[in-house]
Amino acid sequence: MTRALAILAVLGALAGFGPADTARAADYTMRLHHLSPPVSAASRLFFAPWVKRVNERSGKRLQIDVYPSMQLGGRPPQLIDQVRDGVVDMVWTLPGYTPGRFPRLEVFHLPFVHTTTHATNMALQDFQEMHLQEEFKDYKILLLHVHAGNVFIMRNKPLRRLEDFKGLKIRTPHRGGSWFIEAMGATAVGTPIGEVTPLLSRGVIDGALVPYEIIWPFKMHEMTKYSVDIPGNARVQTAVFFLGMHKKSYEKLPADLKKVIDDTTGRALAPIAADVWDKAEQPGIDAAKKRGNEFIFLSDAETDRIRKASEAAIGRWLALVKDRGIDGEKVLSDARALLDKHAK
Repeated sequence: MTRALAILAVLGALAGFGPADTARAADYTMRLHHLSPPVSAASRLFFAPWVKRVNERSGKRLQIDVYPSMQLGGRPPQLIDQVRDGVVDMVWTLPGYTPGRFPRLEVFHLPFVHTTTHATNMALQDFQEMHLQEEFKDYKILLLHVHAGNVFIMRNKPLRRLEDFKGLKIRTPHRGGSWFIEAMGATAVGTPIGEVTPLLSRGVIDGALVPYEIIWPFKMHEMTKYSVDIPGNARVQTAVFFLGMHKKSYEKLPADLKKVIDDTTGRALAPIAADVWDKAEQPGIDAAKKRGNEFIFLSDAETDRIRKASEAAIGRWLALVKDRGIDGEKVLSDARALLDKHAK
């Protein structure tokens, strides 16, 4: 082939015809926008396999293009509106970034409600059907899930007793965490995950509530000296994530492709997400250990003191939802019953 013919062949392929046009284009292409970096567990271990699964089960008729790190613009709190308004087809975000929009869901943000990743993920599937149909009526829910749970990572001040919280500034991803931090006597700083490292490096905050899995992609272990956890398998609290779809993007799909989406999300995806986020904790733990950070586990007695103090946070949520005509006691009771059910 002459150089001229080679150039024509390439141009033809780019235009969608010619001898290089060997791959069949997907019938439907969806854009998934999210906030985590490409190196994160979410990108590598969760989205990549799921997108591949959807593509294969659809016979390559449905393609999902993933845009991490807010590549399509906006800030993380705006993701929930981007998918509602059809700016993008799908998002993965934290509903807690928009406080008050999903008040019933916030029950899972309260301290000492979350148990294990698997139990909470499966409880959320039942809870969604019982309590969240109205709150999420503008969205197609693909999955509600949690990470393994938050620990306190601290710059220079360890936390060993309830009194050690007094006067500190600690980051939280949602207002349930803010109420908890304030009940401990500290000042809560609500901010998305991408802003935590700069705040730590400048000393604007003394620490943050985060899972271990996220500290190494954002290099938080390099800005802190201590991590503080409670005894047992549970964490002091967690954050709920929302993988959702624009309703019209879903509705325009033919029935067989809707089934592909339905069969690979929800209850089918929840245990996979639990496994991914549990396993993703270890690299963060290893990174903190390698740097020489100290791991502090609060005593049972001190954990009980913190648990008792944290009841003020639950009281604030109960009062807030009562003002909105929601029976918070029932919502909380149902959430805990579902967690017990799936812990077995």
